[in-house]
Amino acid sequence: MQIELKALNKKDEKKAIQFAVKGMHFDWYLDNKIALNLYGRYFWYLETSRATQMIAAYADNRFVGVILAEINGEPKLNSSIWRKMYVKLAEGVQRFFFKDSVGVYDKANKKMYQKYIRTVQPSGEIIFLAADPDCGIKGVGSKLLAELENREKGKIIYLYTDNACTYQFYEHRGFERVGEERIELDMGNRKVPLTCLLYSKVLGER
Repeated sequence: MQIELKALNKKDEKKAIQFAVKGMHFDWYLDNKIALNLYGRYFWYLETSRATQMIAAYADNRFVGVILAEINGEPKLNSSIWRKMYVKLAEGVQRFFFKDSVGVYDKANKKMYQKYIRTVQPSGEIIFLAADPDCGIKGVGSKLLAELENREKGKIIYLYTDNACTYQFYEHRGFERVGEERIELDMGNRKVPLTCLLYSKVLGER
């Protein structure tokens, strides 16, 4: 089946949120369906407010995946004030219910990034990449990543992920692991051990 890459249809944003919920294992932290959907929306709004590249994949007009990137010097694609307000509100709720867990994750990422930029000057970040886990079509993520590489060839780019996600996908496509931090998230009724990871690559190179 042929995969077509184009701009994301606004009606497919709800599906993108579900891709994030499933693909990034948000159910590790939340077991309430409403809370999962709210957090997925928060995550999507947060990343789309930063994005300068947004590429969607369709198969027979069915939305099957999307990649977002923030590249230095490029204009933002979405600057909705309402979305920014939603993000701020959601961050306050997270701090109230999950105590320091959000801060622990962010601190680990910042620590890795500070070490990384001592020797590297990146041009941008891949901030979201997800494919429909139920579509049964192989190669969606690879095609999205290849398109971004074609658009931004030669630029040094990085991304954050963790061992709850399919980080091996990036290793198989030439990304180098340049940071690793082990943390434990306090989710109230349970502790969740996690390894935060930082990857880097010169786009267009293997």
